[in-house]
Amino acid sequence: MSDSPYQPMHGTTILTLRKGGKVVVAGDGQVSLGQTVIKSTARKVRYLAGEKIIAGFAGSTADAFTLFERLEAKLDKHPGQLMRACVELAKDWRTDRYLRRLEAMMIVADKDVSLILSGLGDVLEPEDGIAAIGSGGNYALAAARALADRDDMDAEAAARRAMQIAGDICVYTNHHVTLLSLDTQ
Repeated sequence: MSDSPYQPMHGTTILTLRKGGKVVVAGDGQVSLGQTVIKSTARKVRYLAGEKIIAGFAGSTADAFTLFERLEAKLDKHPGQLMRACVELAKDWRTDRYLRRLEAMMIVADKDVSLILSGLGDVLEPEDGIAAIGSGGNYALAAARALADRDDMDAEAAARRAMQIAGDICVYTNHHVTLLSLDTQ
């Protein structure tokens, strides 16, 4: 096993895509324990802040729930300021002895911005509005970038097709996709 802090999380694919006045976040439903599929219909994507923000996670489930709770607390403290709330969470995540041990990554999006959060203190905004995390993340990212310019696909269709491609390639990603969206206009 690599000591790289950027090694992909095993067990999921989370994708965000902005196109045509919408932002979508999609996640597959597979939960694996080693080489065994434990559940195929997990929901790794959810609305936060009264359905104004979408968040998805890759990594340990218990750790992800902890991060969702912490992010919600930061959003309560900084309403309508997703970037600030994420930066505050990232600071805590990097410096807090307990949080530092969490093994998860998150994608969060609101009508204005999409962000990747990591335990290294990263709060990254993709230039093209497309980002993906998890073991199938690179497959979904490549597919989404290829599909984003197609006029015959809206954001949801492009994200679903990208997730299908990732599920065809990554053994830790299945075809049971949860997709949530927000209008960006």
